Amino acid sequence: MADAAISVTGLRKAYGPHRVLDGIDLTIPQGTIFSLLGPNGAGKTTTVQILSTLIKADAGEIRVAGHDLAAEPDKVRAAIGVTGQFSAVDGFLTGEENLRLMADLLHLGRAGRARARDLLKRFDLTEAAGKPAATYSGGMRRRLDLAMTMVGTPRLIFLDEPTTGLDPRSRRTMWQIVRDLVEQDGVTIFLTTQYLEEADELAGRIALLSQGGLVAEGTPDELKRLVPGGRVVVRFADADGYRRVVPHLGASSRNDATLTAQIPNEGGVRTLKKLLDWLDGQAVEVAELTVHSPDLDDVFLTLTKEPAR
Repeated sequence: MADAAISVTGLRKAYGPHRVLDGIDLTIPQGTIFSLLGPNGAGKTTTVQILSTLIKADAGEIRVAGHDLAAEPDKVRAAIGVTGQFSAVDGFLTGEENLRLMADLLHLGRAGRARARDLLKRFDLTEAAGKPAATYSGGMRRRLDLAMTMVGTPRLIFLDEPTTGLDPRSRRTMWQIVRDLVEQDGVTIFLTTQYLEEADELAGRIALLSQGGLVAEGTPDELKRLVPGGRVVVRFADADGYRRVVPHLGASSRNDATLTAQIPNEGGVRTLKKLLDWLDGQAVEVAELTVHSPDLDDVFLTLTKEPAR
């Protein structure tokens, strides 16, 4: 696709007899957040290393940021940024010095100083700009790390485990920063994370990698519809009503002590309305009703397998 940030066909990689990637096909539009999920050892890191030019593929047609990966690796490197799981920040330098160092490495000259000041302001690090990065909190270090990636104005960022070890408030701050990069700058984000909630919150599309192959791809909602697990939990107000109607509900489980029943619900709103109308017609008083839908944890556990030993 001409407008794709990443286009991959038939990507393969093996180490000796061990095939890590076995014919991967991916298309990631520009200006979106894409997340690659999978168990440890499934091939996520290898995929990122190939797409970011760190290692070579054994086979496949790959275009990154509009450039042929095999024929134009330098142009690919100029268009991408990589923010790894482990911070690349120099703790002995101040926040501003880290950014200026990155600007010097990119030969930005005087423009690099202005770029550093702009990024310090944008990532809410101005007050800490003159302090050694070693004194920064975990959230501040991750913001500085991402700001360093942005010095070169990349069109595509590989973002690996961006919120590992962060507290909930810092994690949500980082999520908003990532969204802003896409919405305000048009950057494409290739996200790898072990936090399925993070992928659900951020990614427009998600792919599941298992044993070297893609087993599913789609929006978070599309993936959740692939697996069973939807259910309605009804808690009745009195024992008489509970005993009278539960045998007719097709409950998958029941608890006589708490007067609750779990009823499979794969039909969405229509099925739920039918259930409520039937209970109302039986003159049964319901104390509480909750709807549970499959989440990405269910999808992950159902569709992926442990790597072969």
